[in-house]
Amino acid sequence: MPKKSGAWLIRYALEQLPVPFTFGIPGVHVTELYDELGQSERVRPVLVTHEGGGAFMADALSRVAPDRIGALAIVPAAGAALAMGGLGEAYLAGVPLLVISGGIRTDVPYRFQLHEIDQERLVAAVTKGFWRVHRHDEIVPTIFEAYRTAVSGVPGPVFVEVPVNVQLFRDEVPALPTFRPPPPPEAPDEALIEEAARVLARAERPGIFVGWGAVDVTETLMELAERLGAPVATTLQGLSAFPGNHPLHAGMGFSQAAVPAAERAFEDCDALLAVGTRFAEIPTGSFGVRVPGALVHIDLDPQVLNANYPAQVAIAGDSRVVLPRLLEALRDMGVDRPARREAVAQQLQADKRAYREAWYRHNSGARVNPAYFFDALRAVLPDEAIVTVDDGNHTYLTAELFEVRQPRTLILPSDFNCMGYAVPAAIGARLAYPDRPVVAIVGDGAFLMTGLELLTARRMGVGVLCCVFHDGELSQISQGQEIPYNRKTCTVLGEVRLEGIARAVGGRYVRLSSEPEALAPMLREALAWSQEGEVVVVDVPIDYSRRTRFTQGVVKTVLARFPTGDRLRFVGRALWRRLRG
Repeated sequence: MPKKSGAWLIRYALEQLPVPFTFGIPGVHVTELYDELGQSERVRPVLVTHEGGGAFMADALSRVAPDRIGALAIVPAAGAALAMGGLGEAYLAGVPLLVISGGIRTDVPYRFQLHEIDQERLVAAVTKGFWRVHRHDEIVPTIFEAYRTAVSGVPGPVFVEVPVNVQLFRDEVPALPTFRPPPPPEAPDEALIEEAARVLARAERPGIFVGWGAVDVTETLMELAERLGAPVATTLQGLSAFPGNHPLHAGMGFSQAAVPAAERAFEDCDALLAVGTRFAEIPTGSFGVRVPGALVHIDLDPQVLNANYPAQVAIAGDSRVVLPRLLEALRDMGVDRPARREAVAQQLQADKRAYREAWYRHNSGARVNPAYFFDALRAVLPDEAIVTVDDGNHTYLTAELFEVRQPRTLILPSDFNCMGYAVPAAIGARLAYPDRPVVAIVGDGAFLMTGLELLTARRMGVGVLCCVFHDGELSQISQGQEIPYNRKTCTVLGEVRLEGIARAVGGRYVRLSSEPEALAPMLREALAWSQEGEVVVVDVPIDYSRRTRFTQGVVKTVLARFPTGDRLRFVGRALWRRLRG
């Protein structure tokens, strides 16, 4: 075989995989690789403004397009460090990423080279695996192995380091291996399936709680819920796992930090089916949920089972394999409860309507009422549109007030909880699906972190509609400061002129009116511009004066756990500061 450079071999390996793009910034340790990628007809390199933004783009592509994987091509050390936020987000969310990094020269005796650092130690906490290539013949099989690791079991990021000298220089490679896809998920234990079905069939008031791990079994979940007559709550990350317009959809979580419809629907739950969820802090309202003893817990990760709440039946397995078998077992038992189904649906509808009407009655003055905003956004978006959300107060407004209707159409940061996700994620999602509308919902604080990635969108001709909830504060934290501290330390942003940022990136700017009837026409026009390839920044002067249920509920739950003396100290300090003005 003719001699090939390491960079050519990397390109070859990526072209055999479902890698449509690489995200990153060229540097001296990857210039040869970028030259090869620039000649590829299957893999398109995307220049970003920050490797962290590139990692969020790759993450979003993997989330919305499960048949593909997001990939990074980065320089060592600095590039890896700046990408860590995105790697951490993907790692805790179970999202596969493939990172190709340059490495320092291994063919010279010199120490203290540029970017010399132990990358394996650097990224160990946020990756499933790390490989350092030493020879040309290792490159292709190593990248194939890394990919299989990324998408097998609990998905996650993987990291492959290729020294710059191996990339630059040529060597003979005896043969190029053929890519072998990972094996399909294993079948579940039939005895456990039967036991789980019996637990749910015996229950009088069952409920269902689902996370991102159930995002590909929505149809099965709907029939399960309908047969059991069970309300369905989701995690924050799993909001798109069950359609918000289904009569049995309850909301995010079911603690006192959930919307009233969900809290009420689960208050007397006597059996719970949990699928693809770890019972993490956010969806449980800071672990404030009441989980019945009759818990059937299904998750791909065995370490999740019995970690926070003991399960009567624990099944380690892929929901795409396990849940259809569970549904089949319930069908065989003849489980079908139309009366309970109707009663639960009616109660959920009434409670949701009451909560919405309370938002409508709230006087937002000259600012935008969140309920009216999300009504207008839902009205102008097709069901298949993708919405990306950032971390902040707007996250929980979206969770409570925006109706998600199809799987993988709402993505956001969760357990790693990294600000700056939404804008680059919207770009990654739009690259994955150029014909589908993509909207980013982002707070002004998070927008300041990665908003300049809109330059990437503009350069790529990717139309993105970016709705910036603009109040001049880091509102989720500033609201948390108000009661216990009566002061806002380091949470006031100052004046941010979003129009200037929009013009700087070559985009359009729209400032929303506070009039409810004006919102839909303005958003519809902005959406049309984005569909024509424009970058659009929508300035939303949002009203945050009404607290979300999540904020209220978590504060109560956390405060109740404080030791009595510290609880009294916090309350007393808050009262004293308030009296002093």
